[in-house]
Amino acid sequence: MKPQYRLRNWSEYNAGLQQRGSLTFWVEESVLEAWIVEDLSGKPGASKLYSDLAIMTMATLKAVYRLPGRQCQGFVESIFELMAIDLPVPDHSTLSRRLGQLSIKLPVMPKEGARHVVVDSTGVKVYGEGEWKTRQHGVSKRRTWRKLPLGVDEATGEILAATVTTND
Repeated sequence: MKPQYRLRNWSEYNAGLQQRGSLTFWVEESVLEAWIVEDLSGKPGASKLYSDLAIMTMATLKAVYRLPGRQCQGFVESIFELMAIDLPVPDHSTLSRRLGQLSIKLPVMPKEGARHVVVDSTGVKVYGEGEWKTRQHGVSKRRTWRKLPLGVDEATGEILAATVTTND
């Protein structure tokens, strides 16, 4: 059973509970200066209004706080309003579209010395339009499966190689 402690300093306890709900944000000046793209792209169509840095900042907040697109937009708008920052915020559709076009480069740390690679293969069933037919009429000969062989670093779990094969 959990021990019961008697509270004696209620003002300190209440201040601690209030501090748990405290949220502090700061935005670097360099991010604010690079939020809007000033240069025209020179390509047909409208030029990008928001920089890649702005999209990455929004994506980071979206991932960290597990927010859907519209809520992320409202979250950043409210932060900007509280901080008296007069900048537009990308809407959810712009954020989604630009994230699909953004090339994110993840750093790969080269290892010194030998690596132990574990190779495993698993089968993945591909669901398609024939699933209803299978339930109604039974299994046919043309079921679609793909094999996914993976090469994984034993120490770190990093995927070193992957390929998808067909059932041919």
